Amino acid sequence: MMSLTRTVVDAIFDQYYRNGHRHYGEEVTELQHALQAAMLARLGGEGPHLIAAALLHDCGHLLHGLNEEIAREGIDASHETVGARFLSRHFPIEVAEPVRLHVAAKRYLCRREPSYLSALSVASRRSLELQGGPFTAEEAAAFELLPFSAPAIRLRRYDDSAKVVRADTPPLEDYRPLLASLVVCTQESGNDL
Repeated sequence: MMSLTRTVVDAIFDQYYRNGHRHYGEEVTELQHALQAAMLARLGGEGPHLIAAALLHDCGHLLHGLNEEIAREGIDASHETVGARFLSRHFPIEVAEPVRLHVAAKRYLCRREPSYLSALSVASRRSLELQGGPFTAEEAAAFELLPFSAPAIRLRRYDDSAKVVRADTPPLEDYRPLLASLVVCTQESGNDL
């Protein structure tokens, strides 16, 4: 249990420093993937909320407590829901909602862009099956109406591109001021990091 004097950002960074070495089925680690996604969002001209969402989009993998190979075992840990639940207690909706929707955005893009599915990594295709597969036409239409569908789609594209082995990225500490500026609650809330 984290002490009340530690910040949310400290707790997040502690998790990445302790568990960011995990691979979750990809060739890059959790930390490498997060840093690449955030860097791509920054280079893409995104605002602070989506850069933070890109950095934290897979934090649910650090929170669910399951092993790295859960997808190979046929388990969908709903990391997007786990992560968004944590983020919604500490960050604005503009950070939490794209995280919650980034898996749905993958399912949406598989429906709307025929070449998208074939471009997914092996791990992303495996998890797609567990996450329900490509959206139906009706599901895709409903997704388009969600308030954060557009940022979630942009986040998804950063996510998909953030899997380059040995990519040169800024360090995690470079994002401390950004995250600290966005925290809306620093009180402990149950099963936090």
